[in-house]
Amino acid sequence: MNKIKLIISREYLTRVKKKSFLVMTLLGPILFAAMMIVPAWLASREDTEVRNIAVVDSSGIFINRIEDTEYIKFEYLQNKSIDEVRKEFPESEYYAVLQILPSITYEPSAVHLFSNTQPSFSIKSHIANSMEKELRNQKLRANGIDENVLKSIKSDVSIRTIQWTDDGEEKESSTEVNMAIGYASGFLIYFFIFLFGAQVMRGVIEEKTNRIVEIIISSARPFQLMMGKIVGIALVGLTQFLLWIVLTFIILTGVKTAFFPELGTQNAQDIVKQEVVVQDLFGQENIPQVETIQPQNFDKFSSILNAAKSIDYGVLFGSFIFFFLGGYLLYGSLFAAIGAAVDNETDTQQFMLPITIPLILGIVVMMNVVQNPDSPIAFWFSIIPFTSPIVMMVRIPFGVPYWELALSMGLLVITFIGSVWLAGKIYRTGILMYGKKTSYKELWKWLRYKS
Repeated sequence: MNKIKLIISREYLTRVKKKSFLVMTLLGPILFAAMMIVPAWLASREDTEVRNIAVVDSSGIFINRIEDTEYIKFEYLQNKSIDEVRKEFPESEYYAVLQILPSITYEPSAVHLFSNTQPSFSIKSHIANSMEKELRNQKLRANGIDENVLKSIKSDVSIRTIQWTDDGEEKESSTEVNMAIGYASGFLIYFFIFLFGAQVMRGVIEEKTNRIVEIIISSARPFQLMMGKIVGIALVGLTQFLLWIVLTFIILTGVKTAFFPELGTQNAQDIVKQEVVVQDLFGQENIPQVETIQPQNFDKFSSILNAAKSIDYGVLFGSFIFFFLGGYLLYGSLFAAIGAAVDNETDTQQFMLPITIPLILGIVVMMNVVQNPDSPIAFWFSIIPFTSPIVMMVRIPFGVPYWELALSMGLLVITFIGSVWLAGKIYRTGILMYGKKTSYKELWKWLRYKS
């Protein structure tokens, strides 16, 4: 046992002190934070350049009917053909020319937008939406239907999901939040198993090629060496993952405080302002209900926050650590056996397929599980040890009975012990073999060797 501890310590300290570990530990949180901050920052940036668009409407339907926006202005040209406008276009200040043909009422493609640059998607969408709205209103008027009546009966429905717990309490949940957390957790498990499992395999191949293992084997048994290497790299991965979480949180908090301090209070301030206006208009005693004055986006955001708070993060985080370690130890032992059976990384391809198929299958099933987490497929693949680290992590945010979680964990532990025993037999024989191409038949012989 002391020798295993020494090997674990050696593997851990050797990798933690590498520059690559330090670079990835620092670079990872920066990348994760950038993936969250940059899209939000880009979304908040507005194009403030005013663009003038000339409209040549041969149909006469849309004159003064396409709505201007703060940065998009429309100028309707009368008694001018598209050819005349095209000749004057280089000297004009128009961003684009919109041509509407008379056949627009029955031919949707009778609209052309000319420009010397590629028009943005937002401009095309605004023009299309405005024209569709006007055509719809004209058809309603032609059939004697008042458009204001349709507006008055239009209703929006926002479904709030409430779970009844076994204790009789009500807990708000969100399918979208659970899907996002489950998908992220499952994919991270998949990523870490492959990343650190490959490190085990490369480490074994390197030691075998450099003949370092011959010296190590003289003072430690092959099984001790294999277990020390697997556990040591597992601790490296766990350390790096925890550092990523802490550093990402620190970066996000720092960026939010320094550059976006208003994000946390902007919606609340808007509601306070609205309440003050309502009080001024109606008086303190006749204030409408809060739901009538809250913005719909804020209501959805608040619902998402409440749903996120309802998730049992203790179970989620504890399960993630367990399935990360359990899945890694299961596959890490198999990766170590492959590394011991070959002389170089090129020869590993023939043995990688049986290992990678269950992992890829877990990712494929994960797509189905996020849609239906209680289906028979979701249940069985979350119980089977070779896919349970990925699939079970997808199901946990939706709520999994504790007996299913315990069964999945128990089977994973049992399978891990069995895989270590089988991998140890291959590792013990293959670690000292050189210059011989290993086949599946040869591996079967190694498994049948008696100690």
